[in-house]
Amino acid sequence: MDRGLDRTDLKILRLLQADGRLSNAEIAARSGTSPATCHRRTQRLLAEGYVKSVRAQIAPDRVDRGALVIVGVVLDRSTPESFAAFETAIEGLDFILDCHLVAGDFDYFLKIRVRDIADFSRLHAERLLPLPGVRQTRTFFVMKEVTDNAPLAF
Repeated sequence: MDRGLDRTDLKILRLLQADGRLSNAEIAARSGTSPATCHRRTQRLLAEGYVKSVRAQIAPDRVDRGALVIVGVVLDRSTPESFAAFETAIEGLDFILDCHLVAGDFDYFLKIRVRDIADFSRLHAERLLPLPGVRQTRTFFVMKEVTDNAPLAF
């Protein structure tokens, strides 16, 4: 934990994490600070990168993206160049929510939202398999989302 954060900073971060729509006045009241102090601290936390972004979390089923798919990807070579080429190609794909380089049997895990299995099948054939260096993929269709995007504990 960064020693530049005090109890009030941590409280502000927890409040923002729980509800990014809170007004400065609400955060100030809940953190026990004045609105001016709260605003100054919040701006510092944003400027120093403690808060990466503030955005709405959209209900996937309401926008026709109810199917969650995890894809394990194995590249044909484990070189910095092949990793860089794959990662550059992934950045341009709007259907990929998360991409993680991992240790173990796979090189990457992708988190993807699609309409249904047919939608994924099309994306898999047309957009995933042609990615640079892809040798193999393994697909996991999520049956139930038990925890998703849980708040960080700090």
